[in-house]
Amino acid sequence: MKYLIIYTHPNPKSFNHAIKEKIETKLKNEGNEVEIRDLYALGFDPVLKGADFVAFKAGKTPDDIKREQDHIKSSDTIIFIHPIWWFGQPATLKGYIDRVFSYGFAYISDKGILKGLLTDKKAVIINTTGGTEDDYRNNGYKDALAKTMDIGIFSLCGIKVILHKFFHAVPAVSNDEREKMLLELDSISFE
Repeated sequence: MKYLIIYTHPNPKSFNHAIKEKIETKLKNEGNEVEIRDLYALGFDPVLKGADFVAFKAGKTPDDIKREQDHIKSSDTIIFIHPIWWFGQPATLKGYIDRVFSYGFAYISDKGILKGLLTDKKAVIINTTGGTEDDYRNNGYKDALAKTMDIGIFSLCGIKVILHKFFHAVPAVSNDEREKMLLELDSISFE
């Protein structure tokens, strides 16, 4: 299988980076092809511009967007690894989605009904949070994030979300607890 990891964190010493490395190693050891798109390292421009809309309307896709769309097209499963900041995605990832998951590539409107075009894709979402699991569950944040991302973005585009995993309270737990979190990834199927 071909996996595309879209990784979004500016700190190469972050726990998110450790998650990315663990998943990449696991998938490669299982004989899969893995491609990494580190949005910060790439310097991906997340700002959707008027020029982007003009290009789309003219049937042209800006080169940086086309390159990312080609990576998505050639993958079977897309793995998104990112922290939750202010109860949402980092701005760089949000802008990536705004620009790359564009009309005509990821979805269309057919007689007023939105239809996803990426129906041959699966997604796995791995998030870290600063808050505890109880905070996220009891206050409805976990459900809200799942609805926003899993349904409002990926399902709308036709992508089947096969797993949305949260690692909670990452800044507050011990290194041993973070190691246990990483070990959980060994038992997860990404198919």
